This record gives sequence, C-alpha cells and structure tokens, in this order.
Amino acid sequence: MKINIVSVIAALSIYAGGSAVAQIGKPFIHDPSTIAQSDGKYYTFGTGGGGLISDDGWTWNSGAVRPGGGAAPDILKIGDRYLVVYGATGGGLFGGHNGKILTMWNKTLDPKSPDFKYSDPIVVASSDGIEDNDAIDPSLLLDPATGKLWLTYGTYFGYIRLVQLDPKTGKRVEGNKALNIAIDCEATDLIYRDGWYYLLGTHGTCCDGPNSTYNIVVGRSKKVTGPYVDNIGREMLKGGGKLVVAAGDRLIGPGHFGRTVLGYGIEKMSCHYEADLDQSGRSVLGIRPLLWKNGWPVAGDNLKEGTYEIASERRGYALQIDVDFTRMAGVARGFNRNNDEPVKPIPSQELADVINNWPTGNIGVTIGDYMFRPHQKWAITAVPGVGGYLGGPYYKITIAGTGRALAATADGEVITVPDFTGGPEQLWMIDQLTDGTYRIMPKVVPNSKEQLALVSLGDSTPTLAKFDMKSDNCKWDLRTH
Repeated sequence: MKINIVSVIAALSIYAGGSAVAQIGKPFIHDPSTIAQSDGKYYTFGTGGGGLISDDGWTWNSGAVRPGGGAAPDILKIGDRYLVVYGATGGGLFGGHNGKILTMWNKTLDPKSPDFKYSDPIVVASSDGIEDNDAIDPSLLLDPATGKLWLTYGTYFGYIRLVQLDPKTGKRVEGNKALNIAIDCEATDLIYRDGWYYLLGTHGTCCDGPNSTYNIVVGRSKKVTGPYVDNIGREMLKGGGKLVVAAGDRLIGPGHFGRTVLGYGIEKMSCHYEADLDQSGRSVLGIRPLLWKNGWPVAGDNLKEGTYEIASERRGYALQIDVDFTRMAGVARGFNRNNDEPVKPIPSQELADVINNWPTGNIGVTIGDYMFRPHQKWAITAVPGVGGYLGGPYYKITIAGTGRALAATADGEVITVPDFTGGPEQLWMIDQLTDGTYRIMPKVVPNSKEQLALVSLGDSTPTLAKFDMKSDNCKWDLRTH
C-alpha cells in the first residue's frame, strides 16, 4: 500500500527474547492505505471498507469508516480535505479483472465528527477484464516539484499504469491517457525525493498466509512518467526492481509500501505483513524505519530490546556513568615476557566487581573510550502501559543489570537516577534516522515545553539540545558486543 508525508504509525510492540513483534492493540488489516492524521488521531484504511484508528500512533484498533468497500485504498490530504481512492472489483479474487478506480472527498476522517461526510465517488480509471491491465491497487502522489496529482494502479494482470488527476476535484484530467510504467508487480506507490521519482511495487504472491512470497522492490526515474530503472539498469517495464524489504523476524510477505516523512531526518515505511506468525498468522500493519543508502530506499530494522554500547557519531566515544575507573587485574604483557607461558583467557570485568564502589544516589553521565565495562553497558527496554509515539514504544535506558535509569533534568541535562520509576523524564523515544544512526529524545524535559535530544556537547560531555540532522553531535550508534 502506501504512505505519504503525513503522520504515521506504530511499530514493533513488545519485545520478547530480543525479537520485534507487531504494534499493539489489534493491528489486523490487509492492503493498508497511507496513514493520515486527522483531528489528533491516526487512520489507515484497508480492503473491505474498514480500517484502523490510533490515538498515539502506537496502539491500533478497528473503527475507521470508508464507504464503497472494494480493495486497497489510499488517502492523501490536499489542503484541508482528504482524498480517498479505492478499487472496486478487479484483482481476480474480487470477480475478475474488470475493475474501477474511484475517488471521493471528506473534510475529516473522524466518524464521530459533525463534518464527517464522504462525497459521491467518481470513476477515474477502469479495466474491461480483457485488456492488459487490472484497475485495482491505486496510489496517489501530489508532486511537490510541480503540484500535479498522479495516480498509479494495476496488478500482475498486465501493466502498472499512471494517470493524472485534478488536485482540486479528484477527477481525471480530461484527455489524459494512461501510461504503462511497470510490469510484474502490484500495489505500487510513487514517492519523490531529492529530484528523483521512485516507483515501489510489491512483487511475489499474496493472500496465502504464511506461504505468501510478497516482497517490495523499487526503481527510479528523473521523470514521473519514467522509465523507472533499478540499481543495475533494468527497467521496471522489463521486470526490474531493487529489493527494499522481504520476510523476516517471523513476519511473512511485506507488501503495499507506504512512506511517511516525520522530519528531522526521520522517515518511516508502512506495509502489511501477509502473516505474523506470533499473531495467529494474521495479516497485520507493519512499520519500520526507512533508510536511504546511495540514493535508494532500504527498510531499516525496528529496535530490539538488548544491551548496547551507545556511541556518539561525533567521535565514536561511548555514553557512560561518571564513576571512578576500576582497574582490572593484570599488567602489560609482551615486553620481554616468556612467550612459552600457557595462554589462558582473562575474565571480563563484571557488574559485581564494581557496583559496590559506585555512589548510591544520582550519578552524572559522561562520554569516554569504550572498554566494554559495566558502567558503559546500557539495557534498552520497551515500557508497557505508557503509550508510544510515531514509530514505536517508549523505552527505558538503564545500566545493564541494575535499575539505574537515564533521565532528563529540568536544567536540560542528563543524569542517572538509582531506580526507574516510570516518570516521563525517564521515558525515551529512539528513532532510526535515514542514514542508519539514531536520535535519542526524552518524552519530557521537566519544566520545559521544548523537544530536546541527547547530544554530545564535546568529546566527553553529553547534554540535551535541539536536534540537528546535519550535526554528528546529535547522532548515536547502538552497538551490541
């Protein structure tokens, strides 16, 4: 399916044994649309007419309303209205390949709002069941470079096609002829980034639960009309496409790509998984970071619970609590020593070796050379029952093996407190950036309305400050050892 520049979604839910699961609630959907924000909530529609609603982008439940039934809708906010597009019939499973694509408008997506009323649907594309196209799986792009509105549609039954719509009416531009832009895929989505148009398509087989082979591929072009070419120069009109995401982590068959741009160097991709093996094999809404490598979109990985080195991108030094360095036993080896001595491992320094030397109250935080010592090992754990944010749950960050928790202070600094209490200043948003590094941000800075992020003020000094995607001071690497 697809996503846009609106707001979006929840990912991963609770973690067990270090593996990610789908977002919480009942995120059950097939062919999810662009996720849109309306009246403070988040919405996505799916095949069949219904959809999901989320208050915070983390917990999803049914309740979205869309008339017309049909399959694979998309949503796009244009001005102060929402344009909804969907396919009626088509797709083979829905009564053959004679289909129609329809658009309709609404001022709000909230079914409880007095302004909630859909306009009459308008047919903007169709297929007769014989031609080499199937009018289903629509997607919308409002081109930020030209202001033009584009619609892609189609399945494996023939070509993927592109037509132009009027952004004021939602109707097809008079006299506009459909162009063939791809083949051997379906559920396409057009996005624009840095002068390139990207066509993402879903490849493989669907609708077969854990046996579905769906995966998402991409080609790009300098023109919206194509040709769309993959990373090895193969046109999508000839079956090309660079892999973006495939099955993994017990989640089978990702399809119906969607993109959301949150700003600050953070982008997310949405999809559905044909089968979540941890949720009865049901089709679920999926969200993960969207990375960009050498000009190509790549699915990032949702953060897994675990013990990490939190390393500053500034110089590679590690976040640590400010305690006296405890030396390990042993002396320098290799200076005129007997090389025939037996070789044996030296045990690593453990928490029990040093914790009794640490203060019992609040302890400050510094940055230093990483030596895999206990004061540099951080456990990152999702916190249940406290909600979430766009893209994930809130986390606690503690010294591994202890309750000592990283916290924001009213002075805009960071400390560790002896025990995690669940206070908002101890809850952290951790988002993967488009370059693969991370932004780490407290839910709340006490006595402040500003959103501040963890930054490296210097080689040895962490603090909280405004996030700047252009500065390595603001970026962190999470490394397992």
